[in-house]
Amino acid sequence: MNSRFNKIWLNGELVKAENAHLSVLDHGVTVGDGVFETLIAYDGQIFAFDLHYQRLQNSARILHLDCPSPEMLRAALLELFAANNYTATGDTSMAGTARVRITITGGISPLGSARGDDDINLIIAMSELSACATSTKVVTVSFTRNETGALKGCKTTSYGENVVALLEAKAAQATEAIFANTKGQLCEGTGCNIFVLKKGVLYTPPLSSGCLGGITRHLVLDICSTLGVEVKQENLALSELMNGEIEEAFLTSTLREVQGISQVNEVMLPSPLGQLTQQLQVEFIKLRTSSTLLG
Repeated sequence: MNSRFNKIWLNGELVKAENAHLSVLDHGVTVGDGVFETLIAYDGQIFAFDLHYQRLQNSARILHLDCPSPEMLRAALLELFAANNYTATGDTSMAGTARVRITITGGISPLGSARGDDDINLIIAMSELSACATSTKVVTVSFTRNETGALKGCKTTSYGENVVALLEAKAAQATEAIFANTKGQLCEGTGCNIFVLKKGVLYTPPLSSGCLGGITRHLVLDICSTLGVEVKQENLALSELMNGEIEEAFLTSTLREVQGISQVNEVMLPSPLGQLTQQLQVEFIKLRTSSTLLG
């Protein structure tokens, strides 16, 4: 990883990135047995830690992995920031941000799906983060999310589907791929949630669709409630993204914040950055620059 943040927190020790190693028999390596959270830090402060921790804890519960306490993780994050000289400078723009990832793996195990008796591995790493474009092209993919699967709502390290989907997106000069669930209903992107404005009504897929409960999704729903913008958490067919009835649409995620959708496959939306999307972008920046969610 080429980053000025060259220290990794690994099982209680701070080590240089090039010296941070796991066993080749770690269950996270052999079968993708692990969970993770991607957080963002603004000007030396973690954003929405409690919300991310709740989701990490839930993912670990689903996969039957031990989850460290929030106090332990906060302390580890502070150690990592100090080791990488990441401190507050007063720069609240995206230039002062960092991407932070907490990963828990199943530890050394026999070859195969059965987990061994080894302790978990806990890894915390960070890297620089550049601002996303205000809007982007997305593509739809033919394979689906399983809304009834054992890992529904779990943010696991088994991201093979996302890798394939993003390769398709890149080939189409897009930055994100959008999934349906097994019923053909609009679900989510590889690492984001989606909102669409249709006939003046804002929709987002419900969690029952199989989408991950995004932290930014949650915060945008709160913002909409404060603004008096009604959001219907209802199922839409994936095909509705391309039928010409969508007035505007946007993605939400920790790293994208609120990003407009300009194009779906070969269908151009009426505006690459609709009025509501712009308003929510502004409101989200207000939230993350003056929020009690920082720290």
